Amino acid sequence: MRILFFIDAFSAGGKERRLIELMKELKVRPDIEFELVVMSKNIQYAEIFDLNVKVHYLIRKTKRDISIFHRIYKLCKTYKPDLVHCWDSMTAVYLAPISKMLKIKFVNGMVVDAPQKRNILNRNWLRAKLTFPFSSVIIGNSFAGLTAYNAPKSKSVCIHNGFNFNRTENIGDNSIIRKQLDITTKYIVGMVASFSIYKDYATYYAAAQLMLKKRNDVTFLAIGNDTDSDSSWKLIDGQYKRYFKLLGKKSGIESFINTMDICVLSTFTEGISNSILEYMSLGKPVIATTGGGTNEIVEDQKTGFLIEPSSPEELSEKIETLLNDAELRDKMGQAGQQRVKNFFSINRMVNEFILNYKKLVIN
Repeated sequence: MRILFFIDAFSAGGKERRLIELMKELKVRPDIEFELVVMSKNIQYAEIFDLNVKVHYLIRKTKRDISIFHRIYKLCKTYKPDLVHCWDSMTAVYLAPISKMLKIKFVNGMVVDAPQKRNILNRNWLRAKLTFPFSSVIIGNSFAGLTAYNAPKSKSVCIHNGFNFNRTENIGDNSIIRKQLDITTKYIVGMVASFSIYKDYATYYAAAQLMLKKRNDVTFLAIGNDTDSDSSWKLIDGQYKRYFKLLGKKSGIESFINTMDICVLSTFTEGISNSILEYMSLGKPVIATTGGGTNEIVEDQKTGFLIEPSSPEELSEKIETLLNDAELRDKMGQAGQQRVKNFFSINRMVNEFILNYKKLVIN
């Protein structure tokens, strides 16, 4: 079986991590070969180069560079894949007509979030409407996402993200990380997500400052692209800044998560969050915004707490509940880790992808 994977860029994000983990496993399957098409040279996962996979760079000269259609057409004609699999909405638009012309099975993997508003002003929503009719199958990483995009049920498949526990084997010592970050407080609370319009750092920071009005034994971490930006720091009152570590993008994220006592994901919309899977895999209790695919991972009151959107008071209250109860933190953390092992393993994810690929090729 031959597969061409298409992705817009390899920045540090959830869909990129999912594709990397899938390719690692497919690489050892003798009956599957694949190549990768990237539309940017911005590759932040160096692991991709260790896989010895052929990478095709298709760089647009402008945002509306229609020559990309011809270049993709030519590549598909040369490589002759059994199927093409896109991982975002932009490459879905390019592949939809080409797959139809060349009669190649088209796996549309653009559903990675669960938008609350459905209208043509939402770029991804419009691209979904344009590309779903051409898709052989639409694979989303959450049931909530497939529902939000109104994906045809006859074509829809949900494959949840999988976590590779090999990533937890070389975790740095907590004391070293604490020293590196100059943290002396008893507790650490953290959030791992890019500082963007899709993540609600304002609520996280507000909840932290409500907490710091009561106690001074907590340091709050923010890790992800642009979390160390001026816009991020401006959300924090000067008197509390010494209790925050806004670290920007970090490699070896597992070691930083392992130092945290409580892990937070405050957001507006979410498919299946890799951050939450990382939190739970490392045995950490989770506090996350309810809605979207998050409800498919976090079991409220069991592996953590689900809270209402944009509610710093509720988030602060749940953080304090966990800080004051070590037994509850451990119990939720252990339950979350077991849940990932049972339902979100990398082997399950890979096997489900392969099963769906084979169904397409046979049919």
